[in-house]
Amino acid sequence: MNNINKEMTIGGIVAALPEAKNIFSAFDIDFCCGGNRLLSEVIIHQNLKEEDLQDRLNAALKERKNCYEDREDDFTQMSPSVLSTYIEDKHHSYMRQTLPQISQVLETILRVHGINHRELFDVYRLFGTLKADLEQHLLKEETMLFPALSRDEINRGEVTGLTTEIIGEHVAAGDILSKLRNTTKNYTLPEDACGTYQMAYYLLEEMEKDLHQHIHLENNILLKEYDLR
Repeated sequence: MNNINKEMTIGGIVAALPEAKNIFSAFDIDFCCGGNRLLSEVIIHQNLKEEDLQDRLNAALKERKNCYEDREDDFTQMSPSVLSTYIEDKHHSYMRQTLPQISQVLETILRVHGINHRELFDVYRLFGTLKADLEQHLLKEETMLFPALSRDEINRGEVTGLTTEIIGEHVAAGDILSKLRNTTKNYTLPEDACGTYQMAYYLLEEMEKDLHQHIHLENNILLKEYDLR
């Protein structure tokens, strides 16, 4: 990519310039579930300072060109099979390890701090829904979507139908992540937070980051040509 213009999609920019995800996060721009929006639309809708945003994106692009060999993998050049394997090995494995850990830690702080911090009941409920949704979502990708994308001849009708389901589930997960962040006031710890409380909020934020990247790779790269939105 030689330059960034306002008529590119948010997801397309992050696909070509992975460093942009940190910039978009700083401007509170959804680059995963909302990756199909044009940059120009987002600037207007969120009333952003266009010059500041463009300057940071162009600076990141210039840096990437100057030291390309040190940047992360170019996911856009991976075959569907290779990218699917990468997502399963990195992001699915992470979720299977992290989700039970977060569940246990949240239950602990709810029992200890719930009486004084009633919002923890909402956090626990929201996370429980997200955990259940993600567990079936990962299985759907591993048993249906990824095998369909790895065949020598891809059935476009089958993959398009699966894409609609998968992206719909991504949107639902993104909505819960947003509610978790609002409920915790951007994961702001109360004054009486113990070490376990701190760990819970840290793990939730790390999970959010990983899931955003996971959804970005699928919505904006792996499934882009099958997305009928």
